[in-house]
Amino acid sequence: MSLRKFIIERDIPEIGTLERQQLRDASAKSNAVLRELGPDIQWVESYVADNKTFCVYLASDEAVIRKHATISGFPATRITGVRSTIDPTTANRS
Repeated sequence: MSLRKFIIERDIPEIGTLERQQLRDASAKSNAVLRELGPDIQWVESYVADNKTFCVYLASDEAVIRKHATISGFPATRITGVRSTIDPTTANRS
């Protein structure tokens, strides 16, 4: 099954103030749920801001992302499917 890329916006008050160990613990909790859910979902990376995170996931569909959010306790405030990506080199491609 092909996995699609998604951006998950998670509203988590004061997430940006967490210490390194707290972020490690959150990461470990997420990883445990990902192992439980199997190959239909993969976490690529997350960006931590003051009161939210922006997470990049590969997943079969939104339902498995919502299941991860429910089990892990990390809210999925907004899930957006990525249609394509661009970067500075896109302007140079033919």
